[in-house]
Amino acid sequence: MRAIRVTSAAALGLAALSLTAPAASAVDNKVPALVGTATPSTIAPGGQVTLFVSGCDGDAEASSAVFDTVTISQGRTATATVDWDAKRGAMYTITYTCLADGREATSQLTITGDARPTRTFTPRPTATVTRSPAGPARGGVGGSQGGMNAGEIAAGAALVVAATGGVIFVLRRRSSSRQH
Repeated sequence: MRAIRVTSAAALGLAALSLTAPAASAVDNKVPALVGTATPSTIAPGGQVTLFVSGCDGDAEASSAVFDTVTISQGRTATATVDWDAKRGAMYTITYTCLADGREATSQLTITGDARPTRTFTPRPTATVTRSPAGPARGGVGGSQGGMNAGEIAAGAALVVAATGGVIFVLRRRSSSRQH
C-alpha cells in the first residue's frame, strides 16, 4: 500500500514538473529587429542613396547630417540626395526611426573622394510584403524557445515546489487520518 502512495506521489510530482517546463519556455515576446540599409554604402557628394527599413510595423524615418530627413513607407524604399558639401572620406551615421514604436537603428554612409554624383537603381517591390520571423529558425527546437529568463525559471521552480508540497501535505494528512 505504501509503495502505491509513493509511486503516485512521484507521478504527480513528475506531472507538475512536466506541465511547468513548457509554460515557462512558451513565453517569447520578441519584437523583430529593426534593420536599416543604405545602398550604396559608399557614395560621392551629390549622389543618391536608396534607403530601406525592415522590422517596423508602419512608416519609418531616416535622418543623417548629410541629407534631409526622409520618410520610408512600410515595405518600400526611399531615396535621399547626399549634400554637395559632405566631407570627402568621412563616415556619417544614418539613424532609422520606426514611427510606430520609436525604436531606432543605425547604419554608416561613407563619402568618397570622387566629385561625380552617383545614381543608383531603385528597385520596385514586385510582391506583397509578408511578415516573417526575424532570422532563421533555430534547428532542433522549432524556433519555439527563446533565451533563458531568470524570472520564468523562478516561476516554474516555484510552481514545482508548490505542487510537490501540496502532494506531500495531502499524502501525510491521508496517512495520519488512517492511523487513528
